[in-house]
Amino acid sequence: MNVPFVSFRPMEKELDQDLRGAFARVYENSWYIEGHEDKAFENAFAQYCGVKYCIGCGNGLDALILILRAYGIGAGDEVIVPSNTFIATALAVSYVGATPVFVEPTLKYYNIDTDRIQEKITPRTKAIMAVHLYGQPADMDRILKIARENNLKVIEDAAQAHGAKYKGRRVGGLGDAAGFSFYPGKNLGALGDAGCVTTNDAILAEKIRALGNYGSDYKYHHIYKGQNSRLDEMQAAFLSAKLPHLDRMNEERRRIAERYLQEIRNPLVQLPEIHEECEPVWHIFAIRCKERAALEKHLNEAEIGTNKHYPIPMHLQGAYQELNIPQGALPIAEEISATQLSLPMFYGMTQEQVDWVIQKINDFNI
Repeated sequence: MNVPFVSFRPMEKELDQDLRGAFARVYENSWYIEGHEDKAFENAFAQYCGVKYCIGCGNGLDALILILRAYGIGAGDEVIVPSNTFIATALAVSYVGATPVFVEPTLKYYNIDTDRIQEKITPRTKAIMAVHLYGQPADMDRILKIARENNLKVIEDAAQAHGAKYKGRRVGGLGDAAGFSFYPGKNLGALGDAGCVTTNDAILAEKIRALGNYGSDYKYHHIYKGQNSRLDEMQAAFLSAKLPHLDRMNEERRRIAERYLQEIRNPLVQLPEIHEECEPVWHIFAIRCKERAALEKHLNEAEIGTNKHYPIPMHLQGAYQELNIPQGALPIAEEISATQLSLPMFYGMTQEQVDWVIQKINDFNI
């Protein structure tokens, strides 16, 4: 039986008429940037996240860059980031001229270890990037407490966590500002690149909107050296078509995850754990295995798609060689990179496909 790592077809088939209608509506209006669709989605997503403001932009990386720029974070500054995350988190810090300072995660939840943050704070530290990795929120109460005690901003990287909750509240409104990606593979994905910033800060929202529009507060009037990063009408319309279905589709991911958690019984496999305060949305279902290469081969031979998030930790990437962080300096991130394997997780997986994944993992031995 073939089980792809991800497939958009079940969702696209179900929402076919809505998506085609969204396309037709934008095409017929002949308005493609900063129009009604953009405003409608921003308002709907702000309400969904429980915040006052949502500002659409070009992608998730831009969302983080715009937040950092709006806070005036730049050359000579430092930003705390987890050592275990997608490189975009650190790239945003680098693009504004600041330095990412890596803090190890916990092996239990994969998110940043809040007990390790304080020791990395210096007079140059300006913010903490709280990544909700794989769709499980970080320990926000502890992060916010540390930040307030040190006069730091808290920026949520919520690119993988659309709809996830911490203590009953959705991510996106837990810190000072949040960046979302709507890359097609996300739980709420566009049909191309897109992103947004959410916040309750009116002044920050206004500045971010201007920065993403060439630094302009109104046409041909430029108050900042801005950039071009706007959510286009077509992607906004597609996102508006999908948003009403997000909670239902996340619930199906939870059902799949629950089966994995209950029925995978191989002692060679370490299953993820759920923080008691969190309701994850399972963007990624990440297991760990010391014999990852053999397990991946075993699954792939059974036509089960897999992926690795992420096979090379950021501090060992060529992009960050100037930080001079040697192998072994961040052992937890390195262990996760060497052992993590992502299983199929997508809306529309059949019961038979889930059965097959569970069976083949339980069959694995060395």
